Amino acid sequence: MRASFQRSSMLWRRRRISTEPYALLPSGSFCTDNGDGFQSTNGSSRVKIFDRDLKRKQRDRAAWLMRPNDSFVDAVADNLLDRLEDCKKVFPTALCLGGSLEATGRLLRGRGGVEKLIMMDTSYDMLKLCKEAQEDGRNESIETSFVVADEEFLPIKESSLDLVVSCLGLHWTNDLPGAMIQCKLALKPDGLFLAAILGGETLKELRIACTVAQMEREGGISARISPLAQVRDAGNLLTRAGFTLPSVDVDEYIVRYKSSLELIEHLRAMGETNALLQRNKILNRETALATASIYDSMFGAEDGTIPATFQVIYMTGWREHHSQQKPKRRGSATVSFKDIHEQLGTQN
Repeated sequence: MRASFQRSSMLWRRRRISTEPYALLPSGSFCTDNGDGFQSTNGSSRVKIFDRDLKRKQRDRAAWLMRPNDSFVDAVADNLLDRLEDCKKVFPTALCLGGSLEATGRLLRGRGGVEKLIMMDTSYDMLKLCKEAQEDGRNESIETSFVVADEEFLPIKESSLDLVVSCLGLHWTNDLPGAMIQCKLALKPDGLFLAAILGGETLKELRIACTVAQMEREGGISARISPLAQVRDAGNLLTRAGFTLPSVDVDEYIVRYKSSLELIEHLRAMGETNALLQRNKILNRETALATASIYDSMFGAEDGTIPATFQVIYMTGWREHHSQQKPKRRGSATVSFKDIHEQLGTQN
């Protein structure tokens, strides 16, 4: 399945691969996580990969740099929320969690029967941007609250939500399984979890160009692009978090830019720049120029543009409920595959 998007100088091509919360406030108000009652049930993550404070600052910057109606971000959010249209039930209380917050909140309108919406992010500036968008008249029919909090420490009461949506945000958590477990606990029985995260093939062109440039200019490589989950891990993550009826599928988006500089500017506007704790904070100028040159020579098109791959992994899971379909007990089958094979063989 292919789709194309045209905005400014960038061409987008998509290839399909395969019960109240503690901080529920009146619409337009804010609540800050100050440690009083906002405690994680799982404790802090043992392994620290990302600098969460730096990521918050990057999201503050992204709120000021964000492009209105970014075609790529909107396409991912719209594809994620399309799954709500496949559900017969409604989701009165929903949590929109970090990542592409503004696009998700804007495109959620009219979907899923949402009546109360909680928008949560580590960045106050990002929430302020979402609040201003709401005041522009985009959503006055849904009671909306804004919470400044961390995805790793959800300040949400157990069994209080019907829907949790996270679009392009959870891949920056240090403890992704723990964050997903907290999302499951916050859901009511038969509540729905929807998430989109960037996969391991994301920015593979930039990874290659940067590695070659560093080897040539510095004689070694350092982490410039954050590690991301692989597709094969997504199903395990849902199962480990305790979700039922898990579903995983993948989209690959090819985005074309005029130059590598335009790619970096877009990543900054999305809040998707490097936030590794063990990162080299200084990028050698010669290495940066060599990276751009190698990128152009290895992947540049005849029209002068360069491609960037974004692999998006979509995850769907439900909190367990007695009404959900369950697999049959092992050994309860009345017909064997051997009998079916023999019968089909006889007919042929």
